[in-house]
Amino acid sequence: MRRKRNITIAATGTVASAALFLGVDGRYYYEAAERSGRVVATLYACINDYKVTLKDPPKSEEEANSLLKACHKRCAIRTLKTLEKNGSIFIKLGQHLSKWVETFVPLQDKCPVSSFESIEDMFLKDTGTPLSDLFETFDRDPIGSASLAQVHRATLKDTHKPVAVKVQHPSLDEWVPLDMALTKFSFATLKRFFPEYDLEWLSDEMQKSLPQELNFALEGSNAQRARQYFSAIPRIPLLIPEVMMGKRRVLVMEYVAGRRLDDLKYLDENGIDRDEVSAMLAHIFNEMIFGDGAPLHCDPHGGNIAIRKSDGKRGYNFDLILYDHGLYRDIPKQLRRDYAKLWLAVIDADEKNMRKYAKSVANITDEQFPLFASAITGRDYVTATTSITSTRTSAEKEQISSALGEGLIEQLIRLLGQVPRVILLILKTNDLTRSLDEGLQTRQGPARTFLILAQYCSRTVFREQMETIREHGSILRPRNFARFVRAWAAYMHIELKLSAYEFYLSCRRALGLPAVAM
Repeated sequence: MRRKRNITIAATGTVASAALFLGVDGRYYYEAAERSGRVVATLYACINDYKVTLKDPPKSEEEANSLLKACHKRCAIRTLKTLEKNGSIFIKLGQHLSKWVETFVPLQDKCPVSSFESIEDMFLKDTGTPLSDLFETFDRDPIGSASLAQVHRATLKDTHKPVAVKVQHPSLDEWVPLDMALTKFSFATLKRFFPEYDLEWLSDEMQKSLPQELNFALEGSNAQRARQYFSAIPRIPLLIPEVMMGKRRVLVMEYVAGRRLDDLKYLDENGIDRDEVSAMLAHIFNEMIFGDGAPLHCDPHGGNIAIRKSDGKRGYNFDLILYDHGLYRDIPKQLRRDYAKLWLAVIDADEKNMRKYAKSVANITDEQFPLFASAITGRDYVTATTSITSTRTSAEKEQISSALGEGLIEQLIRLLGQVPRVILLILKTNDLTRSLDEGLQTRQGPARTFLILAQYCSRTVFREQMETIREHGSILRPRNFARFVRAWAAYMHIELKLSAYEFYLSCRRALGLPAVAM
């Protein structure tokens, strides 16, 4: 009872502090207490459930796993109900956790919709202009909605140009400070009772990332930067909508519509080669990770990428469209280079160098390495260190999922808590793009994707080697020239291998032959 009282007092203090800071009225106090009460009650119920479950030692390991699994499920269901009722950033949090907690997967489709009247009021408050002064038409119903914002189609009054207007849910301004405090409090409390499940790193990352995602002016700047970067690479058929206006809670963009990448019927009916789409996804996100000065889009899920049929002027009969540029990161140069060396070691099944560069990029110990190898590749440890280019089977996915359920989740949480935050976001990007690629159901397997990855990695390493050579004087000096030849040969080996494979695929397409499974 003392622990419950301490939790309640701490939560009440959190609510009071947030409420006083915001200077809110009685309605806010009531709703804040209600929101906080749900969190505290759920937190206490889950902590008590685990304490009771773990109190008496079970008769066997099988019984222990069964009891713990049932407890996990009960607590996940309780938490899901609280996340749904509180909404706001709790939906976002649940979506993040759904990667590890299957019970939270329904939150991926849990998208609140704000009323048109509240959007009108917010637009006037933020811009000083009513909707009718800027837009000739403005659809009352959104064409899309997510946990933080919704998008309306409109037409500009002065140019008659169709645009997409992204507006933040107005209620977020009221609840985000309190909800962030409750999230931090919840993870700190869990850590106090169960130190082995330290998720404070997740609340710390949310404290940093969420303000960026809620700043649509910053999102507009990110979009323009990415648009400018890829405009210099015309061979990649990527469209990023032009930004017309960016305020903190309002973003007006060029309207560019497309279909979801997993709409396989649309792809097939329009003669769009899924394997070419997969290859372009690989080029886009490897360019973002390994390109000099490239910005990294850290949230490329299925709702943020679309595809449309094009006239083929850029060599492909499709364009990929990238939306939602709120969460971006820049990767430090040395980290990018070491990460490239890590992936080259993975592709070459060179476990010694895999361990070396895992330590460089994420301070991974030899004991942690097997789990890290699986986390970064999405494969089981044996496959990750022997044959990464093989197709991931359903049995392998089930094996990984079962392993997490049988105790590895604790080690994974500890591991993710210690790696640099930018590596966390790279891992997230890898997972999301891997999921997009699997959704395409390509016929060639992952061999081509890994060849493209190897191309970008070898290019990154080659540039570093050339930089080192130049620091030691002229390239014509015998020792420097020998270094150059070795670096160039390693780089060209990958380039020629990919070029040969691409030529082979183009010949098959020209002859009307089906894609070959790898």
